[in-house]
Amino acid sequence: MRICLLTADPGHPLLAAVTGLLTPDHRVETLDPGAGGPGPDFSSLAEVYLLKARTPRALALAALLEEHGAPVLNSAAATARCQDRVTMAAMARAAGLPFAATRSVATLGELAAAGAPDGPLVIKSRFSRRRDLVARADSAVRLRELAADWAEEPVVVQDFTPNSGWDHKLWVVDGQLFAALRRSELAPDGRGPNLPLPVGELPASWTAAALRVGETFGLDVYGVDLLDAGGGAPLIVDINAFPGIRGQAGAPEALAALALRTAAARGRGAGADERKVPQVSEK
Repeated sequence: MRICLLTADPGHPLLAAVTGLLTPDHRVETLDPGAGGPGPDFSSLAEVYLLKARTPRALALAALLEEHGAPVLNSAAATARCQDRVTMAAMARAAGLPFAATRSVATLGELAAAGAPDGPLVIKSRFSRRRDLVARADSAVRLRELAADWAEEPVVVQDFTPNSGWDHKLWVVDGQLFAALRRSELAPDGRGPNLPLPVGELPASWTAAALRVGETFGLDVYGVDLLDAGGGAPLIVDINAFPGIRGQAGAPEALAALALRTAAARGRGAGADERKVPQVSEK
C-alpha cells in the first residue's frame, strides 16, 4: 500500500517510527504542503494521507485530496476545527465537555488597553499554530508587556485555574489512549520533559472526556490538555489535531495500524465515515 505523509518534517520521531514500521512491506511517501512545484498527481493517489501539518496551505491541500476521494487522517475539516480556539471551545462546551470558559478579544492590544484584569488570566492566540502565544497575565503591566510584541494578535482569554502546575497530556490514536505529565508552559521554569503517567491511573471521567473529544470533533489522532480543577474534576484547556506524541510506547504501532486499516477500507470502497469503536489502551 502507498501511505503519504503530509508534512515538512518526515524525520519527526513519531513519523519516523511509523515509517520504519510500514516499510519495506508498504511504500511511504512524503509530500510537503509548503513546498513549491507541482502538486500531487490526482490520477495516482496514495491509499491514505497522514496530515501532520496545520498551515492554511496544508489544510487546503488536504481538502483537495479529499475532494478527489483520498482519505486523510485527520480530515481537513476536523483539523480546522482545532485551529480556531473560539470554535474549539464552543463545540466542546456545546457537547457537554468540561472545557475552560473561553472568550475572544479582537486583539491583545485591545485587551491591554482595558486595564488591569479582575484576576489572573491565561491568554492564547486565537488561531493555534507553532510558536503561538500562550501566557499568563495577572496585571495591567504584564498585559502591556505582552502587547508590546503581540499587539495585533487575535486572542482568547481564559480565567486562570489554580492547579498543581502540571499539565496532564492525553493522546488518542484510533481510540487508544496514552498519557504523560508535563510542567505547564506557564510555569516559571518552562515545560521540561514528559513524565510517565499510566493510563490505568487516570480517573474514568478523564479518559471518557478524552475519548468524547474524538467523537465531537471527528478526530482520529489528537491530544487533549487537561488540568485537575480540584477534587479530581477534569478541565480541558486545549485540543490538538495530530500532536507529536513523543516517547509513548505503542503510539507508532497504533498509528501505523490506523493508516493500514484506513487504506484497506478505501480499497474495499468503504464509506468515509467508517470509525472504529474507541477502546482505552492500558499502555
